[in-house]
Amino acid sequence: MNYTNRRKNNKAKKILIYIAIILIIASGAFVFLSPIFEKNSPKISLENDIFWNLKSPLKVNFSDDTEIKSYSITYIDEKNEIKLDTKLLNSTKGSVDLNILAPKLDRNDKPQNVVLKVEVFDTSKWNFFMGNKLTKEIKVKVDRKRPIANVINNSYLIRQGGSAVVVVEVKDENLKDLYISFNNKERFELIPFYKENFYMAIIAWPIDIETFQRVNLVATDRAKNKTVTKVPLYIKNLKVKVDNLKISDNFINKVSKNVLSKSGYDLPTEQAEVFVKENRDLRARNINKIKDETRKNMNMEFVSKFNLKVFKQLRGSKEFAGFGERRHYIYKGNKIDEAWHLGMDWASIKKAKIYTANDGKVIFKDYLGIYGNSLIIDHKYGVASLYAHTSRANVELNDEVSAGSQIANTGSTGAVFGDHLHFGVLVQGIEVNPTEWMDRYWLRENVTKIINQAKKVIDSKWNKEQ
Repeated sequence: MNYTNRRKNNKAKKILIYIAIILIIASGAFVFLSPIFEKNSPKISLENDIFWNLKSPLKVNFSDDTEIKSYSITYIDEKNEIKLDTKLLNSTKGSVDLNILAPKLDRNDKPQNVVLKVEVFDTSKWNFFMGNKLTKEIKVKVDRKRPIANVINNSYLIRQGGSAVVVVEVKDENLKDLYISFNNKERFELIPFYKENFYMAIIAWPIDIETFQRVNLVATDRAKNKTVTKVPLYIKNLKVKVDNLKISDNFINKVSKNVLSKSGYDLPTEQAEVFVKENRDLRARNINKIKDETRKNMNMEFVSKFNLKVFKQLRGSKEFAGFGERRHYIYKGNKIDEAWHLGMDWASIKKAKIYTANDGKVIFKDYLGIYGNSLIIDHKYGVASLYAHTSRANVELNDEVSAGSQIANTGSTGAVFGDHLHFGVLVQGIEVNPTEWMDRYWLRENVTKIINQAKKVIDSKWNKEQ
């Protein structure tokens, strides 16, 4: 072979080598950069230390950058090693939701500590087409014991729109949640009371819930064990007073439109629609705001004794509207809406001085739609007071106020024509009948006495257990 041919052959070999190198680099780049060769292992949502009652399924999520190809979950205790059944809840690209079902164990098996061994593979072509693998051992504490949840004492009865007090004992090593429920619709938080593992709550029968079904003490632990205990209450229905109120164009133009605009609402073109939007939509938003702000800022500190005093009527005033009136709104001879009146309306002279009857903390001070310029004062125990339509306030947000302090002056802000005070009592954000809280006999018999009797029972239980 002559020199020229050798040169050609060497050049061809070099080209082939370059092509091979390029192909290798390209192949490597494809492997490293292509999504089908992604290198991230799947992820699992379960924490490392969890609680399980072996009755409720454990919810778990596997996620991955590609897709989940396969998985296995093995239950391991001192005696058993069992591959668990799972129930597929949902599966989308890169995500699988499962219920992990407990194994069937022998009656004599009472494991306390368990390990779940989890193996998950994805569909990646990485690792010689085997995919990425997640292996994890999760420690599980088995807890099959339901929380102790006893009612110690409670008010004898509750009225629609009214209040009651409940004192309870709740105990569990792994306690997660506890509360009082009304008809499984309203939740009332329990406040630590008197001694360890005891709690109290003042609850309400919301006036817009007509049918009383049941009040429950509910306690759950971290293993999803749940105890539901009935709170025994007699009930008394509300005698509803219906008021027909005529709505004029003058009211709509001067009041409803102003309140809606100030609250950021667009104005409907029809007069009746303007009023309904103010009276229904804005009212609902305002009531929710009162509830949210009161619950968010509610004092949950330990309670050793109850020393709330009765609330008092605005000095020198007359009552113009009471709690629980069912107002029907009439425009040009037609009923266009209806609503509950929540609270008491009192009027005397213009810009009359408003005093608070109990110590407390100002937790809300702002313009509030139909309520106008308003104050909410938290008095502990889940009880707060509302002062609406004020012209000016003498206090600031977060101020601590003493009983007998002047806090504001009456006014005509919000959805009203005349100067007056709308006074409300709030139980965990729900407006309740103020007449109960203004009655010394009711407060003594239905709250103070119940709490003091509960303390005696707690002392007795405490002494026996020591």
